[in-house]
Amino acid sequence: MEEALRLSQKQKLHQSLSPLQVQFVKVLEMNAPEIEEEVNRALDENPALEVSSDAVPVTGTDADGDFTESSEQLQLADYRHEDDIPAYRFEANNRSAGSSRFEPLAVEGGGSLMEQLMSQLYQMPLNEKELKIARIITGNLDDNGYMTRTLLSIADDAAINEGIDTDPAEVKKVWNIVRTLDPVGVGAVDLRDCLLLQLKAKERTDAVDVAVEIVEHNFDLLSRMDFDRLRTAIKVSPDRLREAMAIIRSLNPKPGGAALPHNDGEDRMRQITPDFVVECENGNLTLSMPNRIPALVVERTFADAEVDITPRTPSRQAEAMEFIRRRRDDAASFIKVLSMRQETLFRVMSAIMKLQKEFFMTDDELALKPMILKDVAELTGYDISVVSRATSGKYVATNRGVYPLKFFFNERPKEDSDASAREVLAALRNIVDGEDKKSPLSDEAIAALLQKQGYDIARRTVAKYREKALIPVARLRRKA
Repeated sequence: MEEALRLSQKQKLHQSLSPLQVQFVKVLEMNAPEIEEEVNRALDENPALEVSSDAVPVTGTDADGDFTESSEQLQLADYRHEDDIPAYRFEANNRSAGSSRFEPLAVEGGGSLMEQLMSQLYQMPLNEKELKIARIITGNLDDNGYMTRTLLSIADDAAINEGIDTDPAEVKKVWNIVRTLDPVGVGAVDLRDCLLLQLKAKERTDAVDVAVEIVEHNFDLLSRMDFDRLRTAIKVSPDRLREAMAIIRSLNPKPGGAALPHNDGEDRMRQITPDFVVECENGNLTLSMPNRIPALVVERTFADAEVDITPRTPSRQAEAMEFIRRRRDDAASFIKVLSMRQETLFRVMSAIMKLQKEFFMTDDELALKPMILKDVAELTGYDISVVSRATSGKYVATNRGVYPLKFFFNERPKEDSDASAREVLAALRNIVDGEDKKSPLSDEAIAALLQKQGYDIARRTVAKYREKALIPVARLRRKA
């Protein structure tokens, strides 16, 4: 009995992702151009797949109701950028009363990779010296997110340009923190390092472990695509190797470049199409998903074809039947994965609506509640990694404007505080907006005013939030 129990536990721990699950993870993360390209590729390559003439928009009830739409009613919508937008919202009152579609928004000043990374670093318990070193490190990442300088040269830059007394060991400590940030893979020194960062951030499975071994110890064989020698070197079955390769192919070799498309113009413009639309009418919230990808079905000829291969079936006929069966199965799997993706996105957004209902009812930033990925995961029943992928780079349009979903995730400044970091940030902005421009307030004075409002934060925390909001220091805000 004890031996059987031990065996059962071992099987559970080493459960691997199925090909369908791997495909689902891949499409869940795709941005709009990628998902559109993937659908078009599938339509071109698979004759068993075709566009349905029926397209029903996805809608839901208010945040306290039940969302009862079937997966067939959930239309495809995905647009991902891995950046936090410094302004946190974009004014987009561009809809008529009867309009159910949003035109893409040209958003100005989306923020660089450096700004995105520093925004995350300001949320961490780093001292001023470490933040300065981090700024130098992030400033030396190339457009793809790779490290372009040695630790010694970074230390020299810190000493010469910033007057910071540091050494490579201290720089390495901060660099390792940068390597934990989103998008996963930034701060890598080369492709192998980038892929390893992404693999080690994934949930441990047998397939992931094999992928790590391939990249970490057999990268030369991988680069040559020598699968025979690779299978021999790591001693795995062809199926296990295929699973590992599918995971490796799903990784992003250019995390910085893919996350932050930009041009060389001084004022970068990004096209944003909301993935979700939340409307508030008569005290009721309604969630919908704009339809930008056609609904797909299995082509009727393939769907109705009988595939019954027996030993007496002529070889040419058997090959034709096998082709039909394989293409039909691929089409059905692709449709199922897209449906799963949309149902996941819809449920995750529904949970965010429930948790942030007051905000969606009022469009008031001060109404935002503290919310982390774990809260949404608990409400939906999904794993935190699924919630992270479902919300990454997605946008929602409200009556007020368009917001990145990351806007709604915020932690408390202190463990014992009921206020969210976003709430404190909004209160800080209100204080700065109302100050005497001839005699602007210092960080210490702002901290004192915030404390009077019930926000018990230190001057240093005020400085962190001020920098995050791109608000200059007092002397630079002074006007004659």
